[in-house]
Amino acid sequence: MNPHTLAQPAFTQHTLHIHAQPRPEVMERVLRVVRHRGFALCALNMEQDCQQLRITVTVESVRPIQQLWSQLVKLVDVSRVDALEQQPRIRA
Repeated sequence: MNPHTLAQPAFTQHTLHIHAQPRPEVMERVLRVVRHRGFALCALNMEQDCQQLRITVTVESVRPIQQLWSQLVKLVDVSRVDALEQQPRIRA
C-alpha cells in the first residue's frame, strides 16, 4: 500500500462563541478542555467588561464539535456556548 494514496482525514474548522464570568481561571479552563478533547486552536479572541467575558475560538479537528461543546458548557463559569460550523479542509 502506498501511503501517499491513502485518504487524508477531513479536518473541520469550527468557531465557538463562549460567554463566561470574568474570572482569571476561565481562559485556562477553556484552553485545557480544547486540548484534552483533541482540538487544535487556530484563532482566539477575548473581550471583557465588568460583567461578562466573551471568548471567540476557532478550532480544528476530525472530531465532532459536539464533543467539545458538551464539555465547555459544563465549566462552572461558562454561561453559554454557541458553535458555528465551517467548511471541512484536507490537510496536506
